[in-house]
Amino acid sequence: MEIEELPLPGAFVLTPKRFGDERGFFSETFSARAFEEVAPGVTFVQDNHSLSRDAGVLRGLHFQLPPHAQGKLVRVPKGRVVDVIVDLRIGSPTYGQHASVELSGENWKQLWVPAGFAHAFCTLEPDTEFCYKVTSFYAPESDSGLAFDDPDLAIEWPFPPEDLILSDKDKKLARFCDFKSPFLYEETR
Repeated sequence: MEIEELPLPGAFVLTPKRFGDERGFFSETFSARAFEEVAPGVTFVQDNHSLSRDAGVLRGLHFQLPPHAQGKLVRVPKGRVVDVIVDLRIGSPTYGQHASVELSGENWKQLWVPAGFAHAFCTLEPDTEFCYKVTSFYAPESDSGLAFDDPDLAIEWPFPPEDLILSDKDKKLARFCDFKSPFLYEETR
C-alpha cells in the first residue's frame, strides 16, 4: 500500500495495490495491520455506501461532535469525486485550512479523515458510489457541519455554486467564523 501524507497533519492518502489480468483485478482495500501503521489505535465500527446519481452532487461539510466524533476512511469504487477536508482542531498548525483529493474508481485512492476534520465530497460523474468506514456510530445529537460556500474557507468546487446539488440540510449549515470548535490538536507521528 502506498501512503502519502497530506499538508494537514494526521490526514493521509492511501493507495492499495491492484493485481490484474485479463479476467479483471484483485485488491485488498483494507488491512487492519497496514492501517495500524498509519493511524495507531483506530477501530472501525461501521461501513457506509452511498450512490449519487448526478455529477455536481455535493455532500458536506459534515462532522460529528464529541463524544461521537468520527474518523473516516473514504474511497470511491465507481465514478469520481473531489473530496475536501477542513482541519477543525484547535492548536493545529493548519487550523481552518483545507485540502482536496480526487478519489475515483480509476485511481483507487483512499483518504483517511481523522476525527476533528469537516468532510465533504462533490461528484464529478453520474452514478458515483462512495464508501466509507467510520470509527463511531452515527449520533443525530452530535451531527454538525459547515457551509460549503463559506468565504472564510475559500474552497474551490469543480462546479459553480448555482450548479451544485445539495440537500436542504446542507444549504443551511453554519459559517466557520460562528463555529466554536471542541476539537483539540494532538501531534501525530
